[in-house]
Order: sequence, then C-alpha cells, then structure tokens
Amino acid sequence: MFKKYRILKWASIFIVSLIVIIVSFGFWFKSLIPSRDAKIELSQVEDLSYLSENIIPVRGKILAVVTSAGTMGNSGKTTGYELTELARAYYIFKANGFEVDIASPEGGEPPVVIDDEDMGAFDYAFLNDSIAQYKTRHTIKMEDVVPEDYQAVFFAGGKGAMFDFPDNKSIQSLLKNYYQSNKVIGAVCHGPSALVNVTLDNGRPLLENKNVSGFTNKEELLLISDAESIFPFLLQDKLTERGANFDEGAMYLEKISHDKNLITGQNPWSTWSLAESMIKQMGYTPKPRAKTDEENAVKVLSVYKTEGKQKARELLEAIMVEEKKPLNRVLIAKHSIISAMKGEVGQFFNMIGLVSYAKKCESRRNEI
Repeated sequence: MFKKYRILKWASIFIVSLIVIIVSFGFWFKSLIPSRDAKIELSQVEDLSYLSENIIPVRGKILAVVTSAGTMGNSGKTTGYELTELARAYYIFKANGFEVDIASPEGGEPPVVIDDEDMGAFDYAFLNDSIAQYKTRHTIKMEDVVPEDYQAVFFAGGKGAMFDFPDNKSIQSLLKNYYQSNKVIGAVCHGPSALVNVTLDNGRPLLENKNVSGFTNKEELLLISDAESIFPFLLQDKLTERGANFDEGAMYLEKISHDKNLITGQNPWSTWSLAESMIKQMGYTPKPRAKTDEENAVKVLSVYKTEGKQKARELLEAIMVEEKKPLNRVLIAKHSIISAMKGEVGQFFNMIGLVSYAKKCESRRNEI
C-alpha cells in the first residue's frame, strides 16, 4: 500500500512538473514573438516609397486572375484567392509601369482569404487602396477578357483555384495564345492549376517538358491531411502527370521555376521573386526595392536549410545588426512549429534558438 502511494505521489509530482515546464515554455515562446504594430493596418499606397517615388511611366497592362470558388468542393471548407499573393504581385507590376486589371472565372466580387499573421504593409495598403478594391469587387469575367489588351498574365493562388481554373475554357484559350505568342505567363502557389489542361496547337500539353513549381504534395498534406479526398487532384501530381519537370523546393520557402516565358512559384513566399522575374522576362530591369522583413526571414531560413544553424545566425546578425534591416521572426517561429508537426524535434529547437537570437539582435540594433 505504501509503495503504491509513493508511485502515485511521484507520478503526481512528475505530471505537475511537466505541466509547469510546458506552461513556462509557452510563456517564454510567446515572449519571443513581437506584438504587431497597429500602424501597419493603416498603411496607404502613398506611405510606400517603392510606389510613390521614382514613378515609372506606363508601359502597358498585365492581367491578374483570381479564383471565384468560395468552398473546397463539397467539403464545406471555405476558400478563395490569397490576398497577399494578389496584392504583392499587383504592386510589383504597378511600380514597374504596368496597369493591372483583375479577372476571375465568374467575374464580380470573388471570395478572398486574408491571413492576419501574414499581412504586411503592402497587403494592408492594398486593402486601403480604393482603386485596387474597386477592381477586386468588380473583376472581369474571364470570357469577357480581351487577351490582346495585355502583355502578360498572372494567376494568383488560393485553394479555390484548384476547382475553377483547370477546366475554364477561356483560361485555356488565353494561355495557349500567350504561350505560343511568347507573352509572359506567371502563376504562384495553386495558380499553376490553370496550366494543367492547356493543349497547344501541336496537340501537346503546354506543360510537357517544362520546368515548373507549385504548391507541393508535402505542403498540402501537412496542413490538410485529407486533401486527396477534398481536391480534384494534388497539384504536384497533376503537373507531373501532364509532363512537367516539377522543381520542388523546401517547404514553405521561396522557390520559382523560370522556363522561357513560363514562370511559376511554389507558394506565397515566392510571389515577390516571381513577379519581378516576370518584369525581367518582359525585357525590363525591376525597379529597386527594399526587401521586406518576411523576405529577409525566408533568406535566413533558406540558409539554415542549406548551410546549417551557424551560417543562419551569421546572416541573421548581418541583416539585423550590421545592415539594420527588418526581419520577421514570427515566420521563423512558424517554421519551428512546422518542424514540431513533422516530428523533427532537433530542427524545432534549432529554429527556436534562431528566433531567440533574432530577438537579441533586435535589442542590440536598438542600442546602437
């Protein structure tokens, strides 16, 4: 009886201690995450020097296409186009001298996905931009688009694209026309789903032997375990099935593929680079732009993946202390959680260490 009591006593102590450790870790982890600057939500176009200074004369027009699908098939899960993917590409195009029209399969006001944690100054400026908002509330129906009016087309992501991009005849016709006439085609995240059923005049799939990127199976299944039963297909599988050479990058980090006039990006973090690659493909040097805090965090994470923790720490310090540039440590914290979800305990603690080091670097920068 006494032995049983001792076992229960030590079990209780262990459980209580474990709870204390978990709670303490939670508070410590939360302390690493900076509070959001409320002013960012008030961002206006005129506040962004990239857009308001050294204005480039109008060079032409680019068409941006977003999904009209508000649910993921019959699952009942809501979806739409990703605001960050549209907003960032929109302003890259505008800053480089291109007017932007927005279209969707059904026209009118499409559903939108806004992830508060991923929103930055450009994204809030887009929400506060009366012209941009008018265009998103009154998108052109794809069948009413005049392809000759545009120098390039960009397909924004959002899981809804998987349901209404692939079989849209107007999208297929425009893409065939643009590819064969060497106009620039860009697509990011789930946006490349627009390409999967496009057949060229020679009877071959547009994707055949093309190097492409798009939202990967691993990225899809980590967040939606039953994705194979919800979506009509997994994007990576379908792109490969159509003959594409799928170029897979690290999960949730920037990755683009550039195959002549076809430029594709793996996920939302690829949007900046993809849009500027489209500008280059059209024959222009992209307007100089300060990298965002998110892009700097992605750069650190990429170095961590390829060169290890020490090199990542060195780069982090160089960005934050020496160059005094912003870095989004929330994104690094998110990647630590992704590692935990994948069961990569060592990676989890390594990235938590990077978040902690980023906080120290921020303090050092503020003291200088």
